[in-house]
Amino acid sequence: MAINQKPLILDVEDKPSVGRGLLLSFQHIFAMFGATILVPIILGMPVSVALFASGMGTLIYQVATKAKVPVYLGSSFAYITAMAVAMQQMGGNISAAQTGVMLVGFVYIIAAALVKMLGTKWIDKLLPPIVIGPMIIVIGLGLAGSAVTNAGFVSGGDTRNILVALTTFLVTAFVNIKGKDFFKIIPFLVGLTVGYVVAALLGLVDFTPVLEANWLEVPEFYLPFETGVFNSYDLYFGPETLAILPVALVTISEHIGDHTVLGKIVNREFLKEPGLHRTLLGDGIASAASAFLGGPANTTYGENTGVVGMTRIASVSVIRNAAFIALALSFFGKFTALISTIPSAVLGGMSILLYGVIASNGLKVLIEEQVDFNRARNLIIASSMLVLGLGGAVLDLGFVTFSGTALSALAGILLNLVLPHEESTVPQEEKASKKSAAAVRGRQLSEQL
Repeated sequence: MAINQKPLILDVEDKPSVGRGLLLSFQHIFAMFGATILVPIILGMPVSVALFASGMGTLIYQVATKAKVPVYLGSSFAYITAMAVAMQQMGGNISAAQTGVMLVGFVYIIAAALVKMLGTKWIDKLLPPIVIGPMIIVIGLGLAGSAVTNAGFVSGGDTRNILVALTTFLVTAFVNIKGKDFFKIIPFLVGLTVGYVVAALLGLVDFTPVLEANWLEVPEFYLPFETGVFNSYDLYFGPETLAILPVALVTISEHIGDHTVLGKIVNREFLKEPGLHRTLLGDGIASAASAFLGGPANTTYGENTGVVGMTRIASVSVIRNAAFIALALSFFGKFTALISTIPSAVLGGMSILLYGVIASNGLKVLIEEQVDFNRARNLIIASSMLVLGLGGAVLDLGFVTFSGTALSALAGILLNLVLPHEESTVPQEEKASKKSAAAVRGRQLSEQL
């Protein structure tokens, strides 16, 4: 059943005017920037390469999916531990980490080929509404801790951070609800700008990196061969490299979940058209290309999906231009330095809304699809997924570790397959009445979002 969503302002194939399109694209840049640069910072990798790889990867993805999916790719957090361990075991050398991520890209390509051969009918069986709904909720709320921490809502938190986060949150919310004309569709850009100004006035912004940066800088690429210009590493296929591959099982599960979320937001089935095989192919090639240049693995970004959900702008043109902007900005040292000065409190205030929007779409799935929680089977599946996904559960099988969204999805899929079905406890007449009422509630919730 299709979800009754608030009508899109711009659908997937629509294009905004040049001026408005640029602002909408910059909104996506700001949404992804904090997380995209955080991964290389943690791993000690060049931020400029991660930004370049983000734009390049998004364009690769758009080509692979025939420009039919409004997805933006950024640095993946899922591989941080595996890459860090590989670097540590290699004495700081990145050869194993980069080779491992390139091989992960090939795993995606193999998975895409298998999906192409087997079709997608199995998706409906493995991912019915009772699994999809909680999965989407976990994807959104699984990131809630990061948003709250960045916003400063922690014990002993700096009141300045809290004030900045609240300002960013409230400005974004009010502009989204009461904004007129074009301002209504760039709430995050407005909220971020106001939050940044307030943060600067409160002394939370350090402009030193901007002053020290050069205007133009070529990204610090690492290549698997000597050039005399860029840094280099070796292709390495030892155990340190192979240990990274099992993480692909986790991220493929997250890939399916992310595209399911986006599909519900824009009322399309992206896993069927352009197809899971194409989305996997784009994601895999993007990660392999990023690793080849010395960047981190790529993944679809929930932050940008949240922007699509809040603004109702699903234009692939906006996403594509954001990718071009990211590529260009990776060469502007002072701009990347300026963006890196955005305080975590500003990003936290934005993220509270972004991640909440994702989770709310999971609720809409359950409402619109008339999931009957009078049935013990449905109650068991949903409750298990939520507790495992949000409770920090970890399943270490030795060759692969499942946690968070991936473990939640795995549990939901298995329980849905093994638990016996039961007769509905709701009479047909009452069920029809509830279906009509739930559809109305779903439309009202969609309009509010």
